[in-house]
Amino acid sequence: MPATFRIARNPDAASRLPFLVRLPLPGPALVLRARETWPRTGSVYCYRADDAWPDAPDLVDEVTALVCERRGRAIDLVLDRGKENRSQFVFTTMKGREAIFWQTPKTVRGIRPSIRTPARRASRQGDLVIVADSRERYAYKFAAQQVTVERGALRAGDYAVQVDGVVVASVERKSVADLSKGLVDGSLNFRMMELAALPHAAVVVEGRYDDVLAAPHVAVGWLGDLLAQLQLRYASVPIVFAGSRKLAEEWTFRFLGAASAEAHGELMWGDPTAPA
Repeated sequence: MPATFRIARNPDAASRLPFLVRLPLPGPALVLRARETWPRTGSVYCYRADDAWPDAPDLVDEVTALVCERRGRAIDLVLDRGKENRSQFVFTTMKGREAIFWQTPKTVRGIRPSIRTPARRASRQGDLVIVADSRERYAYKFAAQQVTVERGALRAGDYAVQVDGVVVASVERKSVADLSKGLVDGSLNFRMMELAALPHAAVVVEGRYDDVLAAPHVAVGWLGDLLAQLQLRYASVPIVFAGSRKLAEEWTFRFLGAASAEAHGELMWGDPTAPA
């Protein structure tokens, strides 16, 4: 049965936090008091109130949750709707007391500093179809591979393979500049959150790891720390440094081909010398 995210009015009229938010975590749900019904202009302060959900709630919002999962000191939330669908609850400590902040990619960007940054078939798949996100301006063409490219709207990632219309694997493409910016402004965290909800996903970088460490305008090693923390939180989504755009395209092709073969029950360790 799908998990449901709910928001209700707080029946405690004396509370300065007029809403109750119910997070459908695995096991017991978590109930928080909140100042707003969504982080639109800034992070929303929340307070733990596990026993406050009323028997007959005055509901303000109710929507299916595609992802509601605790990762370290945060809870990732992805809702099944087109807008206002990605957010995160961050648990921290202020003056010795627990503090919870509800944030979105937009509100995170508003509080974090920005930076300026100047022939063989895949897994023997002969009819591989790759969906390229319609928002990709300079999409891979996979011209050197045996593949059909279709354009479509993807919820997560830039390139994907589907089975019966359902995405089974997706790859997010990043230049070194895009990766660095996403680490600093926090947007990559939300991308990884969406990718982690898929059966298979990865981020491919059109550059080298040392290019990230050499990024200007930030302290040496800081981006490396952010990258390591993000990879630990979303261990199921590898971040691959392909070295160049050409090799990133090739790696994406191989990864999606292997995922398609596995989804069709065809993945096998064949003879590498066999003809394509």
